[in-house]
Amino acid sequence: MLEIRGEHFYLNGEKFQIRAGAIHYFRTLPEYWEDRLRKLKLAGFNTVETYVCWNLHEPQQGVFDFSGMLDIERFLNTAQQLGLYAIVRPSPYICAEWDFGGLPAWLLREPELHVRCAEEPYLSCVADFYRELLPRLAAHQLDRGGNILMMQVENEYGSFGNDKEYLRALERMMRENGITVPLFTSDGPDDGMLTGGTLPELLKVVNFGSRTGEAFEKLREFDPGKPLMCGEFWNGWFDHWGEQHHTQKVENVEAELKTFLELHASFSFYMFHGGTNFGFTAGANHDSGYEPTVTSYDDDALLTEWGDYTPKYHAVRRMLHEAAGLVPEPLPDSPALQNIGSVRLTQSASLLEQAERIGELHKAVSPRTMEQLGQNSGMILYRTRLAGAYRSNTLFIDGLHDRAHVFLDGRLLGVIYRNDSSPSVQLPPVPRQGATLEILVEAMGRVNYGPRLIDRKGITGCVRLGNQQFSHWEICTMPLNNLEKLQFTDGISAQKPAVLRGTFAASSQADCFVHPDGFTKGIVFVNGFNLGRYWNIGPQKSLYLPGVLLKEENEILVLELDGTESDTVTITDRHELG
Repeated sequence: MLEIRGEHFYLNGEKFQIRAGAIHYFRTLPEYWEDRLRKLKLAGFNTVETYVCWNLHEPQQGVFDFSGMLDIERFLNTAQQLGLYAIVRPSPYICAEWDFGGLPAWLLREPELHVRCAEEPYLSCVADFYRELLPRLAAHQLDRGGNILMMQVENEYGSFGNDKEYLRALERMMRENGITVPLFTSDGPDDGMLTGGTLPELLKVVNFGSRTGEAFEKLREFDPGKPLMCGEFWNGWFDHWGEQHHTQKVENVEAELKTFLELHASFSFYMFHGGTNFGFTAGANHDSGYEPTVTSYDDDALLTEWGDYTPKYHAVRRMLHEAAGLVPEPLPDSPALQNIGSVRLTQSASLLEQAERIGELHKAVSPRTMEQLGQNSGMILYRTRLAGAYRSNTLFIDGLHDRAHVFLDGRLLGVIYRNDSSPSVQLPPVPRQGATLEILVEAMGRVNYGPRLIDRKGITGCVRLGNQQFSHWEICTMPLNNLEKLQFTDGISAQKPAVLRGTFAASSQADCFVHPDGFTKGIVFVNGFNLGRYWNIGPQKSLYLPGVLLKEENEILVLELDGTESDTVTITDRHELG
């Protein structure tokens, strides 16, 4: 067992410094877990740290999935076989720039439900998940022959609330489900955060990216005489759409690591290997406005999104080995990459015309959100018939989450974004025989941090022409997980949004990158796997295509929302981020 004795950790009776790096099993395909973990070990780290994503493990209430990319036990076993210990941060909330901070979307069905607090309906849902998750993790603890050193209670809770009864309920659930290793809380090095997010009896760690000495001084005020540990050392940062790509200078990372080593403090690099927000898993922030996170979670980490070495990796590796007085072992070669070239998209299908082919139809008097209709992600189509004459007027969508294409009798009137100062479009005159109004809404990631965490998708308010609200809607939920049901025709449709289809050959399973140059905004699927979103506002310009997804003959689908003049994407060995 890992023991806490005074200001030090002890393992097997010896002083132990935790040198951890974060790798999220759910952001990297299982075929690459061993490679990434081996590179963590060879860099001089002794521990891997990972969150647990409740939303993917329980996509529908009472339906659990621990297979494939979600097989956390396989991930832990792989780490242990390589000689790595593990720290697990098992939800319910993880932030992580992940949709809804890892909380499942179905929690949002009930309008009165409050999350991250001691209210019984929420705690009951957490308890149900913990009964499935925690016994799996308990089997991998050190005292049972596994490699888990410690586990976290909640995550940066002082940045959200101060409900000590809630934190104690989580601690109690963990113990009742067989967790025996030391528990800890992690918060920012701030009076308010450490006051709200901690429990007196639990070890406290702090998260930061600079000014290590100051951060630890604050930690000592709240947890005197205990080991110093940085639970998340932010050696890089994530990106939002429309921003510049974030980087952290190597010399800055070296300076902070030098302080960790001088103080004999434990640490966890966040991230060691970031991976990818595949599919619709990326979250969002909401400060002055809505800020969705890009598909890449490269995070300027020590390993790139595809597992290659960076100057930061080599610098940290050198420092850790010098501090331990060890000679580094040889490193594996960099990952193989391939250049497939141009891929022409030769067929298309109108998303609007075939919505019901890939969606489920519902009827409601007023608009309903995705969550109310059992949908977690994707797109949702609202349709109503405007009977009788209307003069031209402004059509408002109150509570748009997040981006909408508005059509009248199939003609695109405009695109509305959640951040628009007045989410609206001009509706032309409607003749007396009436017209069909359709609103196609794209969900772009739920807020994962801060007071706006409750972020339902679709239309959360009403649709009105001036002051008159429109009623009686047909609503089609489209999670976009069954595009094989579309009927494609030859040629590229001029109608937008449209799904464009092409095929290409691959001679190997080396990694590569899809470049939708000339395209505007959309989603790319290869052999049925959702690679994630692209958007020409950057900073991300290409999508990572893991080579293990490839076959001799491959299908690529591009859901282009805003229109493109190109019918060709390129697949190369070059990644563009920033």
